[in-house]
Amino acid sequence: MDANRTIDPIPEEFEDIKAAAEFWDTHSLADYSDETVDVQFDVDLQRSVFLAPLEHNLARRLAEMARRQGLSAETLVNLWVSDHLQQAAG
Repeated sequence: MDANRTIDPIPEEFEDIKAAAEFWDTHSLADYSDETVDVQFDVDLQRSVFLAPLEHNLARRLAEMARRQGLSAETLVNLWVSDHLQQAAG
C-alpha cells in the first residue's frame, strides 16, 4: 500500500444496498483487513425459481416500470402475480 494514500473510513451504516455496493465497487477489502472479523453462519438455499418468457416489448416496459418504483422486475412481477391470485381466489 502506498504510504501517502489515504483510506476512506467504512461508513457506520449505508443508506441502502446500492450505496453499499457503490462503496465496495470503488474500495478494496484488502485495505480494511484489520477491521474484519471471522464469522460463522448457515445458508438455507431452498428457493425455487419459475421462469416464464416475456415478449421483448413487455419485458422492457416491465423493467422500466419497476425501475420507476424502485423495485426489481422480479419483485414487481411477484407482487402483481400475488395480487392477481388473491383476487382470483376471492
